[in-house]
Amino acid sequence: MTSSMEVKITASSDRATKALGQKLGAGIVSRMSMGVSGELGAGKTTFIKGLAKGLEVPDHYYITSPTYNIINEYPGRIPLIHMDLYRLSDSEELEYLGFDDLLGSRAVIAVEWPEIIDKTIFVPDLHISIVTDSDCNRKISIIGTGLKGKNLLNKLFIQK
Repeated sequence: MTSSMEVKITASSDRATKALGQKLGAGIVSRMSMGVSGELGAGKTTFIKGLAKGLEVPDHYYITSPTYNIINEYPGRIPLIHMDLYRLSDSEELEYLGFDDLLGSRAVIAVEWPEIIDKTIFVPDLHISIVTDSDCNRKISIIGTGLKGKNLLNKLFIQK
């Protein structure tokens, strides 16, 4: 049984959401995978824009949701692979995208709509869930699973 660690944060603006993503990205030191969940417009791509900044993706790269092309790749201190699986009907389609090869890369992989993937195929180091409340605040839960995810959260949010 794998234990996990959870950090909950409220972000009251796009700037705060990006800052959280940037803090996470700056703390990552090697390949990592994450699932990013939330309804349409919840702030998943905003969070990933901050993540890219923390991974030192050059500013001239415009970070957008890869809704139609499914995968965007960006160079950085650690490369970022940003996937949006919203348009896929099932996880069998991932085979045609070379998903297994991407998982084996040295990149940080951020997957929007990870619910489409069979849980035996993709077990992310971090799961980020973003829910918007009635006051337009983003309630962000970051769950670290396994040693890599828990160590990152401990380093960034627990240890002082």
